[in-house]
Amino acid sequence: MTTFSIRSAITADVRAIQGLIEPLVNERILLGKDLVVFYEAVQEFRVAVTPDGHVIGCGALHVMWHDLAEVRTLAVSSDWLGKGVGHALLAQIEQDAHALGLERLFCLTFETDFFARNGFEPVKEELVDPAVFAQLSLSPDEGVAEFLDLSRVKPNTLGNTRMLKRL
Repeated sequence: MTTFSIRSAITADVRAIQGLIEPLVNERILLGKDLVVFYEAVQEFRVAVTPDGHVIGCGALHVMWHDLAEVRTLAVSSDWLGKGVGHALLAQIEQDAHALGLERLFCLTFETDFFARNGFEPVKEELVDPAVFAQLSLSPDEGVAEFLDLSRVKPNTLGNTRMLKRL
């Protein structure tokens, strides 16, 4: 079996990242993003790569507040599903979160079994107090709007489960 490693994404990985998530966008599992958004967020991404440098998975850590971040755009090539790639990416994202001093990781997902196996639990309550909510609502980021469950993004989030892990 071919092995893989996890590393920080570089700009040369952006088109591969977009290619990985495109099938999931078409299935309405992940939100589509313009190429420029991936370039702007490349420093948030980790990628799983084969020894020959082929990108087989990706995931991002997006800081939202002093103690809270979102796991975003976690995707694995269909050929590599069930081989530990997603788990390895999530483990690295959690290490990154620890290094930043974060206490909670949030995700909005259809993959509830995967995230539950990795310590996330469904949440229904508000995850931030009203003052923080007001500050976060100023963000132009669509992912933050999803986190806040703002009405303008509700069509994008139907059927997703809000999950949280305390670090």
